[in-house]
Amino acid sequence: MVKLLATKPLDKLMEEAQETGEHSLRRALGPINLLTLGIGAIIGAGIFVITGQAAAQFAGPAILFSFILAGIACAFAGLCYAEFASMIPIAGSAYTYSYATLGELVAWIIGWDLILEYAFGAATVAVGWSGHLRAFLHDIGMNLPAMPHADFLLFGKPVHLTFDYIGFLVILVITAILVIGIKESANFTTAIVILKVAVVCVFIALAAAFLYSHNWQPNHWHPFIPKNTGEFGHFGWSGIFRGAGVVFFAYIGFDAVSTAAQEAKNPKKDMPFGILGSLVICTILYILVSGLLTHIVPYQQLDVPDPVVVGMRVTGQQWATFLVELGALGGLATVMLVMLLGQSRVFYSMSRDGLLWPWASAIHSRFRTPYISSIVVGVFVAILAMMFPLSILDQMTSVGTLLAFMLVSAGVWVMRRTHPDVPRPFKTPLVPLVPILAILFSGVLIVTLSPATQIRLIVWLLIGFVIYFSYGRKHSKVQKALDSAKAPARTMAD
Repeated sequence: MVKLLATKPLDKLMEEAQETGEHSLRRALGPINLLTLGIGAIIGAGIFVITGQAAAQFAGPAILFSFILAGIACAFAGLCYAEFASMIPIAGSAYTYSYATLGELVAWIIGWDLILEYAFGAATVAVGWSGHLRAFLHDIGMNLPAMPHADFLLFGKPVHLTFDYIGFLVILVITAILVIGIKESANFTTAIVILKVAVVCVFIALAAAFLYSHNWQPNHWHPFIPKNTGEFGHFGWSGIFRGAGVVFFAYIGFDAVSTAAQEAKNPKKDMPFGILGSLVICTILYILVSGLLTHIVPYQQLDVPDPVVVGMRVTGQQWATFLVELGALGGLATVMLVMLLGQSRVFYSMSRDGLLWPWASAIHSRFRTPYISSIVVGVFVAILAMMFPLSILDQMTSVGTLLAFMLVSAGVWVMRRTHPDVPRPFKTPLVPLVPILAILFSGVLIVTLSPATQIRLIVWLLIGFVIYFSYGRKHSKVQKALDSAKAPARTMAD
């Protein structure tokens, strides 16, 4: 059991962080790149897709409270991430932090969980992107061919599968961009982020102006908290909490920023700026958009792939409707890019530690990116996007994110006790209070998600344990180092 909880030495992590050369990642990202990387991941499916579905299915207009609760939980977790990202500036995010503090088994759990988070997150956004593209083309008089579908029985129950070929293809295109290079990906993200932030601001301005000019009518905030249907999580206060767990998916961008720490020019200073800055900006925008959207559109009508477009149509500004549709398409594309970036970098870090197969850390000699990892991840995510509905994908992403936040927050607390003298360019305030609050908030939101989502998480982790005990533990570099250190002692005893 002691070997399973072996930690990766901090000096070894710092040595890896300083590596250069053609077999290492290129340090090409500045503070604005990191800020836009975070905003690029946060502003996307949360505003353009999930807001409407969470309001329609769980919280009603009180989705505003759901975003506030999720934002508070993220604020606590973001402070913990900022400390680790500045202290251990290496690819891998929560996986790497856990390896240094809580041990290899916990690191494996969080690494495998991050794969779930990013893979299902990118697939969720791909499905949303597909819906927006279809709506946009329909508005201009073009209709794509219908999506193929299949019906069959699974364990005696009828199953309906729709094959979203648009979601499949867009993931493959984003994967190609990531293989070409991190700097090119970051520049693409920066350009699109400027567009979609402008689009979100246009919606806020036009919706507010429309309501002001019409004496704040229509007003669909009554009732602000719809009465519970008698089932937990369907409206009422339990619906607000379940809504918070669902929209938590929308906040995982700052988590993705930390996966790029080894590609930041000055990570000790710029990582906290990118993580906390993107979180603050996007939380404000989320609250404004969700409040205005549910004010002008009945929440029952928002269970669609493009709820913000529906809201814009109410204002009667057709030009703005097209702008929002274009902004959503570009915005969701950047979210997919950042998700897939994070996924491949976690693969890269786990492979470097021997826990996954060597191909996952192979670096392209010209592009200096983990190209095989990016391609494998891209194909896997494309299949997810093609076959699974949005309602399953977004909740799986949220539960993976929440578990990651809990373990990172625990790691900060442990690290303060085990390594109190390690330099910390950014320090989480009020430790252990802030980590404890992050753990509690995240834990509560996991509990409020559907039982089916919780069961899927357990199944995913069990699959991970099979891989770890059959491959990862045998090839772990930390375990090999422990064995070699003990070998001389055994020889002396003999």
